[in-house]
Amino acid sequence: MGADRKVLTLAQVSEHNTPKDCWLIINGKVYDVTNFMEDHPGGDEVLLSATGKDATDDFEDVGHSTSAREMMDKYYVGEIDVSTIPKKKAYTPPKQPHYNQDKTSEFIIKLLQFLVPLAILGLAVGIRIYTKSS
Repeated sequence: MGADRKVLTLAQVSEHNTPKDCWLIINGKVYDVTNFMEDHPGGDEVLLSATGKDATDDFEDVGHSTSAREMMDKYYVGEIDVSTIPKKKAYTPPKQPHYNQDKTSEFIIKLLQFLVPLAILGLAVGIRIYTKSS
């Protein structure tokens, strides 16, 4: 990682996305992890899924050891031109229509919740009385 720092674009790094040629971007640096694919504890699919983007979050979320971080030096290729990496957009949920139930319909629902069981009970009592008298 001397003075001959190579600056690469995301497009250049994205071309290296196969098991026989795999480059990753982590913390603004580009690493050629092709020779590490078979030895990676998480398997080569984990590394391949992180190609073509900034894999810093993926790398940090796993919680790599200090020795894993030190090992990265031997796979260093160059720096990434950060202006070629698209900015992350904050997720904004789609707007939902606001449900504004008026007080009248709320009152009617509560009234029905009281009256319907009362009507069923009255009907049952009426049937009972009618069947006893016959």
